[in-house]
Amino acid sequence: MTIDYSALFAATPSPYLVLDTDFMIVDVNRAYLLATFRTREDLIGQYVFDAFPDNPATPDIDGVANLRSSLHRVVDSRSQDSMALQRYDIPLVDQPGRFEERWWSTINTPVLDAQGATAWIIHRVEDVTAFIRSRNTGGAPREREEEMEAELYARARELQRLNEELRDAHARERQVALTLQEAMLHAPDLVKHQDIAVRYLPAVGSLNVCGDWYDVADLTEERFAVAVGDVVGHGLEAATVMGMLRSALSAATRAVAGPAQALEVLGLYARSVEGALAATAAQVVIDTRSRLITYSSAGHPPPVLLHGDGACELLDQATDPPLGTRPAHVPRPQTSCSYGADAALVLYTDGLIERRGEDIDAGIARLTDALAQYHRLGAERLADAVLARLGVSGGAGDDIALVVVRL
Repeated sequence: MTIDYSALFAATPSPYLVLDTDFMIVDVNRAYLLATFRTREDLIGQYVFDAFPDNPATPDIDGVANLRSSLHRVVDSRSQDSMALQRYDIPLVDQPGRFEERWWSTINTPVLDAQGATAWIIHRVEDVTAFIRSRNTGGAPREREEEMEAELYARARELQRLNEELRDAHARERQVALTLQEAMLHAPDLVKHQDIAVRYLPAVGSLNVCGDWYDVADLTEERFAVAVGDVVGHGLEAATVMGMLRSALSAATRAVAGPAQALEVLGLYARSVEGALAATAAQVVIDTRSRLITYSSAGHPPPVLLHGDGACELLDQATDPPLGTRPAHVPRPQTSCSYGADAALVLYTDGLIERRGEDIDAGIARLTDALAQYHRLGAERLADAVLARLGVSGGAGDDIALVVVRL
């Protein structure tokens, strides 16, 4: 029998958070929401100490400091850390500025990646407030206290066993996902271009497959095409649609005259693929002999032409709506621009630049500032520098595909 570990995580009666190594909340189960009176929207994507800050009325309580120390120990030691009973008050949702006294039994468990480093932290808590209050008021006989302590210990042991199963399942699922990713994003022509760097970062908390893609296709000895695209959604379903669209665009690119016609073909094909509507894509064709870039975009963020002096030019003069969104077929726009010595071309998906509550222009400005600062670097180092400068080297809340071409 195959165990559905996602369902197991959701249904377990003990409260769980899943944190990344920056202590951002990437997943939460129903029991945790019930224990803290929160919703998934309240917690996912939040820094855990922003979601549950110190109670300013109790400066002598060190629950926040103790939890922070425990989490750092787990990341550094890659070992489980069981905390002593802690008082950690939580903010009242319906009474801003007010906190409720709460006591917790906590175990923090690392989930390791293939290299043995901590990738995630499973933060398990048990609310023992009622037990602590009964002890403090003398309301429970000693026998009952011992029973409750034994029960808490037994539950902790069982949860440790479940944590180990979840860790093993995650490792197996990750390996399957990586194999699938490699197959879907295989670009035979890419190995011929030592001046092209690609980065592929699925959304934090995903199975390492996503709806973003990139592709490189040689057309003639002097011309090659580079494309990026983005399917709405995450996970295996989005990845399946991504694989179909990527293959279709790769085939069309080799059969038609330019990027606009290739995206037209892709748009018509997208109408027949469930889950493909509103996908975006951008494609450029680079002619190394004439130093000319020809491009077209279907609702995708504009590629950036990084000139040799560090100036950035947005390739935004041939942009059309996303795939399949027009009620009738209309030819897509296409335009060209030239480039000089030491230039670079950067294509990316929106996960690189978009941030919740922020205008997309701010994200594009952040990208162009980073490119200008590191414009002298080679393709590989430039790609890494951009990810680091934008704070997404370890992934983000959305999928990211990035292609850097040194021209």
